[in-house]
Amino acid sequence: MIKKIIAVLLMSLASTAIAQPAPPFGSQSVLVVEDGTGKILLEKNANIVVPIASLTKLMTAMVVLDAKPDMDAEINIDQIDVDTLKHSRSRVPVGATISRHDVLQLALMSSDNRAAASLARTYKGGPTAFSAAMKAKIKALGMTHTVIEEPTGLSPNNISTAADMIKMAEAAAAYPDIRRITTSTRDTIRINGREVEYHNTNRLVGAKGWDIGLSKTGYTNEAGRCLIMRIKTAGKNATLVLLNARANSVRVLDALSIRRMISGASAEGKVQVLGHKRRAAKSSSHRRRAAR
Repeated sequence: MIKKIIAVLLMSLASTAIAQPAPPFGSQSVLVVEDGTGKILLEKNANIVVPIASLTKLMTAMVVLDAKPDMDAEINIDQIDVDTLKHSRSRVPVGATISRHDVLQLALMSSDNRAAASLARTYKGGPTAFSAAMKAKIKALGMTHTVIEEPTGLSPNNISTAADMIKMAEAAAAYPDIRRITTSTRDTIRINGREVEYHNTNRLVGAKGWDIGLSKTGYTNEAGRCLIMRIKTAGKNATLVLLNARANSVRVLDALSIRRMISGASAEGKVQVLGHKRRAAKSSSHRRRAAR
C-alpha cells in the first residue's frame, strides 16, 4: 500500500512539473522557429497584427538586391530623404554622396532612415516601381498579414505579424549581403571626406556567447522594441521574432530567455509553446520617435 501511495505522489509531482508555465515574456508577440524543419519552439500572440518599425528595412534590402543594381554606383542623399514624419536623427548628411553598397550597410546595420529612403528613391523606376516590387515580394513570400507603405519603418502603417516576420527572416537569410551586414558589429564609411564609424543597433551582435546569423532591430513609439535574429545555440539553429517590447532591456531579456529555453529544450528533448492571447493589440499614442 505504501509503495502505491509513493508512486501516486511521484506521478502527481511529475504532472505538476510538466504543467509549470514558461517564464513570462515582456514582448507582446514572440515566435521562435527551428530552422530547416519549421518546428515552432516558442509562440505567443504570433498572429496579432502590429507595427514593425525598422524590421521593414530587411524587406527594403531584399527588394533592392533583387533588382541587381550597380552596388558601386554613388547615391546622393537628398533633402527628400529626410524624415518629416517622426523627425528622427541621422548621421548621414544631406548632400553626401555614398556608394549604394555603403548606403545599404547604413540602412541595415545602423538602421539609418535616410539611407533606407534613398535606396527606394533611387530604385530603377523610382518610388512607384519600388512600391510595386515591395508588394510583389510580400505576396511571393506568402506574408498575408503584412502591409508595407514605405521603406524605413517610420510609418505605423507598416504592419505585420510575428508569423509573417519569420517568413521574411527566412527569405532574408538567403542573401549573403544581408547576413554579412546585419551581423557586423561596426563599420567605417567615408562620408564627405572623413571616416565615420557606425555600430550595429543590436548590442547582442558580437557579444560573448552569441552565435548570430541574421539580425535586425526596430523601434517606434507605436511598434515598441522589435527584434529579429537567427541564432545557433546548443547545436540548434532557430529564428526568433520579438514584437512590441516596452524597453530595449526587455527585448534583450526576452532574447536571453529564449536562448536559455532552447538550450534547455535541446538538452531535455522538449520545447515549450506559450499560450495565445486573443485580445487585439492596443496602439499607443503618437509621438515623434525614430525607427531603429
